[in-house]
Amino acid sequence: MEQLAILGGDPVRTAPWPRWPVFDEREERAVLEVLRSGHWWRHSYGQGVELAESDEQPQSMVARFQRAFARAHDCRYGICAANGTVTLEIALRAAGVKPGDEVIVPAYTYVATATAPLMVGAIPVFVDIDPNTYTMDVQHVAEAITEHTRAIIPVHFGGQPCDMDALNALASRHNLIVIEDAAHAHGASYRGRKCGSLGALGSFSFQASKNLTAGEGGIITTNHLDYAEMCEMLVWAGRRRGEPWYRHYVLASNARMTEFQGAILLIQLERLEEQMQRRTANVLLLNRLLSEIEGIKPLAIAPSTTAHSFHLYIFRYRSEAFAGLDKQRFVQALQAEGITGAFAGYATPLYANPMFLEKKFMGGPWPVDAFAHGQRIRYSDFAKRCPVSERACAAEAVWLPQSMLLADEQAMHDIATAIRKIQAHAHELL
Repeated sequence: MEQLAILGGDPVRTAPWPRWPVFDEREERAVLEVLRSGHWWRHSYGQGVELAESDEQPQSMVARFQRAFARAHDCRYGICAANGTVTLEIALRAAGVKPGDEVIVPAYTYVATATAPLMVGAIPVFVDIDPNTYTMDVQHVAEAITEHTRAIIPVHFGGQPCDMDALNALASRHNLIVIEDAAHAHGASYRGRKCGSLGALGSFSFQASKNLTAGEGGIITTNHLDYAEMCEMLVWAGRRRGEPWYRHYVLASNARMTEFQGAILLIQLERLEEQMQRRTANVLLLNRLLSEIEGIKPLAIAPSTTAHSFHLYIFRYRSEAFAGLDKQRFVQALQAEGITGAFAGYATPLYANPMFLEKKFMGGPWPVDAFAHGQRIRYSDFAKRCPVSERACAAEAVWLPQSMLLADEQAMHDIATAIRKIQAHAHELL
């Protein structure tokens, strides 16, 4: 008689999942090339004491990657940095966001989207997500705009582009800056236009879990020269291209990317399209398989999405179809069946973290309570305004990471079989 693996039975799947990151001798050769060159940071290719890389000279790995990535994402400029958290902060500063400005962010996303405004002295204001796509709900954005709003950070969550035409139209009416958080959206496109080119600036991450990775790293994309020049200064300790090395024009940190990262990313970028095709094919199969299971509903792919990067595969779980089994126990059972990467996602929306509830910013409530309009913001109030985010965290959202989508078709069938098995025996886990 069939028994759940979590209760001692045999798991549905025993085969391993694809290794991540994917690499071979190409990455090895690229890293060794940098190692043996002695040029371990991109300024090794500069002219004397000036911040410059002439087209007549050999280009650094980072410079080559910046150009290739920007070109692949419909942008004229790319500025690499240490990680995808600092790129958001730099983008906000380059866009002119000031202390006391309000920045609208989704409640359901990684914390950096909300801490980046705080790090530049601005105030994050949370809005709910669309229940079908988990991207920022444009109607809620419109309702959140005040006289103090300066910017919007839409997150292409899981690799699904936001409704950028509607967001940009709204931003234009209110003279707001749109900065895309595209940390999940390498290669994704909206109505034929690449993510990262759809706002004033875009921010990507190359952290270890991302579809394009060097362990850490990030890049800012833009089609505006003034933003690109400011971002470059903010990455390079306030230096200006073509000027003496020890002359600094703006307050800035050092957020440079190493040549080793640039070398790896150049090769990883070559893999991106093929990997996207594999993920997409598996998602189409998995969507078909899971749509046949009562209580399981994959997130919708919006008609405006012309390429989804599927950094996350997310389905909505309804416990009523599983004898009332709660989401956490369901995920534990799924993992036991060999679907080891299954994850329940965020435990709470961002505003429910102690940092926000207690306003633990820079050792105190700064910057939120430093401004009269900021004092009206109580992060405990946002739970009433964000029911979709609350439901996604508490009961609904189940994630599968992008690396699982690089497996073969049998793996997709195993996922569906494991879910059906749990459904058939869910009452045994109550």
